Amino acid sequence: MQAVYPKVVIVILNWNGLADTLECLESLKMIAYPNYVVLVIDNGSKGNDAEIIKQKFGDFVCTIEEEKNLGFAGGSNVGIRWAIQSGAKYVLLLNNDTVVDPDFLMELVNVAQNDVQIGIVGPKVYYYGQPTENATAGGTVNFWTGNTPLIRKSPTEDERFDKIEEVDFVSGCALLIKEETIRKIGLLNEMYFAYYEETDWCTRAKKAGFKVVYVPKAKIWHKIKTKTSELMMYYMTRNRFLFVKRNSSSFQLIVFTIFFLTTDFIFQMKNKLFLKPKLFIAYLKGIRAGLYALSYPK
Repeated sequence: MQAVYPKVVIVILNWNGLADTLECLESLKMIAYPNYVVLVIDNGSKGNDAEIIKQKFGDFVCTIEEEKNLGFAGGSNVGIRWAIQSGAKYVLLLNNDTVVDPDFLMELVNVAQNDVQIGIVGPKVYYYGQPTENATAGGTVNFWTGNTPLIRKSPTEDERFDKIEEVDFVSGCALLIKEETIRKIGLLNEMYFAYYEETDWCTRAKKAGFKVVYVPKAKIWHKIKTKTSELMMYYMTRNRFLFVKRNSSSFQLIVFTIFFLTTDFIFQMKNKLFLKPKLFIAYLKGIRAGLYALSYPK
């Protein structure tokens, strides 16, 4: 019996990150899966990134150029719409600052195909430059605090980390979603702009009856940024409010708000007020925007 390989469109956002994007595309040229299309969305880069990508990769890559930065959610949605219109059965959101194992897409699709209830899958994500250490395996959601920690593996972690498991969400740095799941739950919510949008998407998928699954044999390497920028602090703070507002119960929202304005605020003030005042100001701006977000409709 001949194997069936559903069409996958791989959506990559580029925003002033040409060197990373080129390395990512080089790794994608080596993958074993036979039926995929790579789409790069240039999200308002300042230079001529899109032209260089076209010159270096030709017909291997399709490109769409946006005039301004639409954020992760907005830029990804451009690609998702294009993918669905082109007949994709799966859409893979892949960060431009990743490199992939040749078998990663085959492993993701195989797991997704074997269970009709699976709506979203994600790979094992290693730190770039650390081939077999410090990986993450999806994440968990705490609606009482708004925290969404990744499940992390240390070098001494046991084999439990190498089992296919349901998780609350998988990282947007590499997230494969079925076309039918998108049609049921909709696109990414562009109110987030950046951060928490994939967690919201996975939560909506689970509420709609789909499974979100971690696939350990699918492997990628991510150039994880350890330094928090002011922009990141602002959106991470604001979007915690928005995420909990949209996905929790009324009682959970009350508990979260109390926790945030007491415990979390004290922790951030203690660690950033004097040592990193610009970050603390960004945090305060995020709180203000987050409290305003509580008035947004779900």
